[in-house]
Amino acid sequence: MTVTTVQKAATVEFRALRREFGPTVALDGLDLTVRPGELLALLGPSGCGKTTALRLLAGFEHPDSGAVLVDGEDVTRIPAHRRDAGMVFQSYSLFPHLDAVDNVAFGLRMRKVRTAERRARAAELLELVGLADKGGRFPHQLSGGQQQRVALARALALRPRVLLLDEPLSALDAKVRLSLREEIRRLQRELGITTLFVTHDQEEALSMADRVAVMHAGRLEQCAEPAELYGRPATPFVAEFVGTMSRIPGRTAGGEVEVLGQRLPVDGPLPAAAEVDVLVRPEAVRVRADADGDALVAATSFLGAAVRVTVRLADGTEVKADLPAHEAAGLAAGSPVTVTLPPRPVLVADRTS
Repeated sequence: MTVTTVQKAATVEFRALRREFGPTVALDGLDLTVRPGELLALLGPSGCGKTTALRLLAGFEHPDSGAVLVDGEDVTRIPAHRRDAGMVFQSYSLFPHLDAVDNVAFGLRMRKVRTAERRARAAELLELVGLADKGGRFPHQLSGGQQQRVALARALALRPRVLLLDEPLSALDAKVRLSLREEIRRLQRELGITTLFVTHDQEEALSMADRVAVMHAGRLEQCAEPAELYGRPATPFVAEFVGTMSRIPGRTAGGEVEVLGQRLPVDGPLPAAAEVDVLVRPEAVRVRADADGDALVAATSFLGAAVRVTVRLADGTEVKADLPAHEAAGLAAGSPVTVTLPPRPVLVADRTS
């Protein structure tokens, strides 16, 4: 299908971007490169600057300093309508008085493409997103997931070099969200279009993206492939924002850390203070019933293939462990247990109060 092709997979660069809104610093020197044809997720809490970065690339905002480059061309001051980017919003933003075909074809109409040609392109794109039989329906006659598919087809109609997705799934229910994120990933790979996907949902980011850029307070904390981001977080913020993480008090000694009666190597630099927290994922925590143990099971939660056991240590610290159901079967609330960690490097951070 000729309408599904993109001109060329583009490289996108954010260079030292700074954007302020009064006293609020939305972006504080953002440096980030998006590779040709990759899907990169911008992940972070509300107010971290991820949507501002997307809007700067789209041309809806201008930075106070820094530059946005597409394939080496500085587009920082180029108007939005000349940026060659397609954008999908959280709120769909469809025209209520136009049917699906005309919504998809709207940008082509603005570019004076002939009626027959633009309607043919729109019909092909609706087929691409699984709505071949819905072209004559108006937005109010479509479900939320169908409306977002129309919005995606509209964003692709002009063959953009870059596709921008601003939390496109957050307004949908869980089942539709799962289906549509798989569909977006399939389309992105099929088209080979460079894509930026803004989300606060870590599961979405990890399951869809080639790489994930975690942002916090206007700064880039880490950009890495999902497995590396989860397994080797570069900062305590990334460790705790991506996935579940427990903090266990420990103490550094001789380049290692003493925690839970064990001495373990440290992954990464040691904090200056001797008193630290060890950051551990629930799947890395081992729990066994022990009548003489000084920790107690506080609660258990069934997760399907695993059971999440929350253990309260003698000092009151709560630690989460994900165990196979058969291992957790005898661990009722109040049971005494012993908690250990596997003998491999751990991430440490400054002790929290």
